[in-house]
Amino acid sequence: MRTVLAREMGGCSVLGRIWGVWRRRPGVRAVPKAPGFGTEAGHRLRPRGSSKRSRPLGGQPFPGLLQLENLSREELVDVLRAAVVDQKGPLVTLNKPPGLPVTGKPGELTLFSVLPELSQSLGLGDQELQVVQASGKETSGLVLLSSCPQTASRLQKFFIYSRRAQRPTATYCAVTDGIPATSEGKIQAALKLEHVDGVDLVIPVKSPSRKDFQEGVKRTLSHFHVVAMGSGCALVQLQPLTVFPSQLQVHMVLQLCPVLGDHTYSARVGTVLGQRFLLPAESTKPQRQVPKPTYLPFRGVGSTFRH
Repeated sequence: MRTVLAREMGGCSVLGRIWGVWRRRPGVRAVPKAPGFGTEAGHRLRPRGSSKRSRPLGGQPFPGLLQLENLSREELVDVLRAAVVDQKGPLVTLNKPPGLPVTGKPGELTLFSVLPELSQSLGLGDQELQVVQASGKETSGLVLLSSCPQTASRLQKFFIYSRRAQRPTATYCAVTDGIPATSEGKIQAALKLEHVDGVDLVIPVKSPSRKDFQEGVKRTLSHFHVVAMGSGCALVQLQPLTVFPSQLQVHMVLQLCPVLGDHTYSARVGTVLGQRFLLPAESTKPQRQVPKPTYLPFRGVGSTFRH
């Protein structure tokens, strides 16, 4: 499955999810794939046969960051129904806009909370949709749903097995503020969740001890590949091989190239005399990222992205 890089960048993290099967968006030219980058997942996830799509992915409505407080349940169901890009058998795929959480507290408006209404809206009757695979709240991209519990269970087991075997199951696209020092590589870091000033933040841990791992520190790993560059920014493909909150955002900060629109972790990258450096994560508070460029004309991509 494949997602689209969001054209609406104001106020939202420019991070989009790809699952490698859907056709290319008009105006974006294919880039030679790095050897070994995503090939395993691409072969394993490619479906056989064809399926009907409600419309091309490039034509999906993409309103930018959702303002959930301004939406009713019925309006959110309409947004999600219009975002469906594929429906075949028990499987439904939709292009989730950024700002929509998949789960949340009771009473909150989330994707999970409106699945019964969405199932009815799609004509599934009593076969209620379940979430098989989805990205985080601030990330746009494809969400895989299933109205068959057995199918959902088998697919979820496949994704779990693939992660344990360190086979990538999804690829993300991100526009970064800054260009990574190398065109591709892997990012490894030990991370922990810490409650700071009432907010849960991800903190890197240097040289973690056995006690640290017992207390929740986790080793994380991501692969990255620079697809295109321009105007001090880069279009980067990212493949997480572990699962941790905000893993990709924090990994790109450790590369001194925060994701454009990341208002939580980008403040950890400081600059003195044009040289970037990492500020202490524990004492650096989140602040709104103010990107410098207005237009991002990427070399290697046949379109211009604007924020």
